[in-house]
Amino acid sequence: MNIAAIAIRNRTVTLVLTVVMFVAGLSAFSGMSRLEDPEFTIKDALVVTPYAGASAFEVEQEVSDRLETAVQQLGQLERVRSKSERGLSTLTVTVKDRYDSDTLPQVWDEVRRKVADAQQDLPPGAGPSIVIDDYGDVYSVFVVVTGDGYSYAEIKDYVDFLRRELLLVKDVGKITTFGERKEAIYVEFNRDRMSQLGIPSSLIIDELRQKGVVADAGRARVGSAFVTLAPSGGLASVADFESLLIRGDDGRQFYLRDLANVRRGYVDPPEAEMRFDGRAGIGVGISTVSGGNVVRMGEALQARMAELEGRRPVGMEFGIVSLQSEAVTTAISGFVDSLLEAVAIVVAVLLLFMGLRSGLLIGFVLVLTIIGSFLFLDPMGVALERISLGALIIALGMLVDNAIVVVDGVLIRMRKGESAEQAACGVVQQSAWPLLGATLIAILAFAAIGTSSDATGEYCRSLFQVVAVSLLLSWVTAVTVTPLLCVMFLKSPPVGESDADPFSGGFYRRYKQVLRACIRHRYLSTATVTAVFAVAVWGFTLVEQSFFPSSTRPQFMVDLWLPQGTHLDVTRRDAEKVEQLLLRQDGVSQVATTIGQGGLRFLLTYQPEQPNSSYAQFLVSVDDYRDIAGLMPAVEAEITERFPDALVYASPFELGTGTAGKIQARLSGPDPNELRRLADEVQAIYRSDSSAKSIRTDWRQRVKVVRATLAEEQANVNGITRPMVAEAIREGFQGVTAGIYREGDLLLPIVVRADEASRNSIDSLGNLQVWSPVAEQMIPLRQVVQSFDTRFEDEIVQRRDRKRTITVFADPAKGTASELFARLRPRVEALPLPPGYTLEWGGEYEDSGKAQGSLAATIPAFIFAMILITVMMFNSLRQPLVIWLCVPLAVIGVTAGLLATGQPFGFMALLGFLSLIGMLIKNAIVLIDEINLELGNGKDLVAAILDSGASRLRPVAMAALTTGLGMIPLVFDAFFVSMAITIIGGLLFATVLTMVVLPVFYALIFRAPVGAASRGEQL
Repeated sequence: MNIAAIAIRNRTVTLVLTVVMFVAGLSAFSGMSRLEDPEFTIKDALVVTPYAGASAFEVEQEVSDRLETAVQQLGQLERVRSKSERGLSTLTVTVKDRYDSDTLPQVWDEVRRKVADAQQDLPPGAGPSIVIDDYGDVYSVFVVVTGDGYSYAEIKDYVDFLRRELLLVKDVGKITTFGERKEAIYVEFNRDRMSQLGIPSSLIIDELRQKGVVADAGRARVGSAFVTLAPSGGLASVADFESLLIRGDDGRQFYLRDLANVRRGYVDPPEAEMRFDGRAGIGVGISTVSGGNVVRMGEALQARMAELEGRRPVGMEFGIVSLQSEAVTTAISGFVDSLLEAVAIVVAVLLLFMGLRSGLLIGFVLVLTIIGSFLFLDPMGVALERISLGALIIALGMLVDNAIVVVDGVLIRMRKGESAEQAACGVVQQSAWPLLGATLIAILAFAAIGTSSDATGEYCRSLFQVVAVSLLLSWVTAVTVTPLLCVMFLKSPPVGESDADPFSGGFYRRYKQVLRACIRHRYLSTATVTAVFAVAVWGFTLVEQSFFPSSTRPQFMVDLWLPQGTHLDVTRRDAEKVEQLLLRQDGVSQVATTIGQGGLRFLLTYQPEQPNSSYAQFLVSVDDYRDIAGLMPAVEAEITERFPDALVYASPFELGTGTAGKIQARLSGPDPNELRRLADEVQAIYRSDSSAKSIRTDWRQRVKVVRATLAEEQANVNGITRPMVAEAIREGFQGVTAGIYREGDLLLPIVVRADEASRNSIDSLGNLQVWSPVAEQMIPLRQVVQSFDTRFEDEIVQRRDRKRTITVFADPAKGTASELFARLRPRVEALPLPPGYTLEWGGEYEDSGKAQGSLAATIPAFIFAMILITVMMFNSLRQPLVIWLCVPLAVIGVTAGLLATGQPFGFMALLGFLSLIGMLIKNAIVLIDEINLELGNGKDLVAAILDSGASRLRPVAMAALTTGLGMIPLVFDAFFVSMAITIIGGLLFATVLTMVVLPVFYALIFRAPVGAASRGEQL
C-alpha cells in the first residue's frame, strides 16, 4: 500500500482534510487553557491538632507520635513529618507519587478516617484534629487592600463586600483572606481590686459562660399547633456586658463595669498580618475552579471590578502581589513569539538551502503540523505553558526532518527523470516505514519523562505529550500532504539537467574524499574518535551540575527570622523598618509583607512558612529581574547589619519543583541535646565556606520558659490543682475564653484577663491570686508554688518518619548548589556519629536524585524498546550495533557546548540529551536504510556507503541546521537555555557522527575491503 498514491489520487479529500485540520487546530489553540508554568499535584496534607498548655515534647509524645502511628498504617503513605511545638502538633502527610489529582481525594478521606479513629487515644484537652487537604491550592490572584485614613474595620467591610460580589464571577473557585484580624470581647479586671473585694475571677467566667449558652426550651402544644419555646436573655451589646450583675460569696452584688473594663477589640496578638508598601491591609486570594482558565478568570474579574469601581471608597487601593492572568498572558505571548521566531528561522534556512518552492512547501507543512497538533493536544488536557510551548520549539527540527527527507528525495528523483507523481510515490514507498520507525524512536527518547510519576515528571509531562503528538503528526503529513504538494508545486528540472548526477558537485566530491580517507584509515579514525570521547568524558566532570534554574519572575523573597519566641509586636516593628529599607533600594517597585507566617500560595512552587511569631517575609517586586542577582546580597548585608540578631536570607523564585534550602543535612536520633550538638558542628562546617549563606536549622533556638513548681503539700491543703494554677496564670496574662458573643453571623470569643498594667510585668507572678475552695478565698500563688524557675527549652521538635530529625539548611551565595554541596558533603560525612544517629541529605541533591532516579527506572525499558525497533527494522544485529555505538559519542558535542557557554548540566539538559539521542538515531536509521537500498541496487559496500552518505548529507545537515538555529530563541530563556545548548552543541557533532563516524563504524563492522576505499573517483 502506497500512502502517498492514495493521498494524491484523492487530492480533493486530502486538501479538504488539510484545511479542516488547520482551521480546527487554530480554534483549539484559541480555546486551550493557559498557564505560566505547568501544574503538578502537591501530594501533601496537614493534620493540625491543638493541645493547649503542653510543652513541645509533651505534644510530640502524647499527640504527634500517636497520630503518626495511625496514618503510617496507610499503604499510600510516602512519608510523614511532624512539627511539635508548644500547644500544637502539625503533621505533614505525603503520599506516594503514583497518586494523582484524581485519586488524592480518596486518599485524604482515608487519612481523615485514620485520624478520626486516633482521637480516642489522645490525652484529655488535645484535639480535635483537623485535616487540611487543600494545602496545595494556588491563588492565581493575590492582592492587598489598603486604605489611608480608613480603620481596619472599614477595610474589612469593603473586603467582605468584594468577596460576596467576586465569588459570582465565572471560573472563580474560592476567595480567602490573609491577615484578617479577628475580633473579641475583652473583660479586663484589676487584680488588686478583685482581691480586695474577695471576688474570684471564676465567678465572672462562670457568669459569662452561662450567658453565652444557647439553651433549648423545647416545644408545647397550643391547640393544633406545636409551638417552639425560646428564652431570651443573651448579651446583645457591650453595654449589656457592663450591666451584668456578679454576686460575691458574701451575697454582695456588683456590676461588671465596677470590676472590670469591658471593650470590643481585635485579638492580640494577631495570628498574622499583611502589609503593602508600608501600609497595613488585608490580603485577598482568589483561586480558579478546577479546569478553569486563569486568563479568562482574570479578565472576568477585571471586568467585574470595573463595574464595581463606583462602590470603592475613595482612597482604598489594591496592591498586586501576583496577578497570574497578566503574567500568563505575558509569558504565553513571549513563548509564542519564541515559537514564531523559531519557525521563521527554520523557514528562512529552508528557503536559503532548499530553494523557494521547496522551502515554502516544507515551511507550510511545518506550520500545518504545529497547528494541527493543538487539535489533538487540547482534548488531552495539555495547556499552553512554558513546557508545552518549549517542547514545540525543541521538536521543530524533528518535525521538519520527515518533510525534508520526502521533498529532497522527490527532487533527486525528478532530476533523474521521474515525474513528480512517480517521484513522490517512490520516495514515500521507500522511506515511509523507516521514517515511522525513526519517529517512534525519537518519541521513545522522551517517553521516560512522560511516564515518570514524581513531581518533576508531572511538571514536565507535557514535553512528552507534545513531542509524541507533533512527531506522529509530522510523519502523517510527510507521507500524505507533502507528496501531494510536491506534485502540485514542484517543477521538473529543465531539459538537459535530468539524469544528471545530483551529487556531482564540488561539495559532494570533497565530502566523499574525506569519507573515503576516513574509511581507508578506519582504525586511526576510530582511535581518534575514542580519544576525543575520553577527553569529553573527562571534560564533562568539569561541567557544573544543577537541578532547575531560577525564575525570571521580577520578584524575590526576603525571609526575616528574629530569635525564636519573639513577640509578634516586636516582629512587626522590625518588619516595618526592613520594609522601608527595601523600598529605598534602586530598582525596587513595591514590597508586600507578611508577618507571623508565609502568605497565600500564589505560585505552585511557593511554599508558605507555617505560623511563627518571630517570622516575617517580604515579597519584593523589581523593575527588571536582572537586577535581582545584585539586589539580594546587598539587602541581606544591610538588613543583617541593622539587625545582627536576626537571620536574613533572600532568595529568587525557582522554576520546577524545588524545595526550601538547596542544601539540607538531616540528622536523626533520639536525644535532642545530641542532635543540637551535631547540628552545631554541621553549621560550623557550612560557615567555614564563604560561598554558603542562609545557614539555619528547623529546630530554631531554645526559648525562655518560666516553670512554676507546685508545692504539692500546700496545694493539697488548699485544694488547688495544676490546672487551677495554669488557669490563674493564663487569666493574669494571655486570658481565658469565657464563652461566645453572638452578633449576626459573627461569633466573638469573650476573653477574661488582667488589665494591661498587670500583664506587662512577669515579676509579680507570685502575687497572682488563685481561688482556694478550701479556704473559700483568693490566695497568692506564692503560697502554693514552691519556685518560679527560668530555663531554656526546645519550642519546636521536628520528626521525620517517627524519628526526631533536625535539618541544617544552607544556600549558595555564589555558584551552584552542586558545587557547594560537593565541597561540604565530604566534610559533613566525616563527622563521627554516635550509635543510633544517622545522616541523610535532602534539598536539591535529593530532589535531583529522585527525579533522575525516576527517569532511570524507566529509561532502560525504553532504550530496550528503541533497540528492538532498530533490530526489527533491519532484521539484523550488526546494523543496530553500528547505530548504538554512535550514541555515547554524542556527549562530545554536549560537553563542548556546555563548557563553552558555562551552562550547568541540569534536569532540562538531561532531557535535551535524551532528545539528542532520538535525533541521532533517527538520522542514522535513514542513512543505513539508504545504504541497504544502494546495496540492493548492486553496488559494492564502500560505494554504497559513499553514495548513501552523499545522498543523506543535505537532509541530515538541513535537519541539524534547522533544529540548531530553531533553538536560538530558547537560548534566551532561563528555563530552557541549558537544554538548548545541549541540543545545539550535540547536533553539531551529531552531524559529523551520522555522516562520517557512522559510515566508518559501518565499514569497520561489515569489514569493507580497504582496497575498494583506496580506489579513485570511480567509486
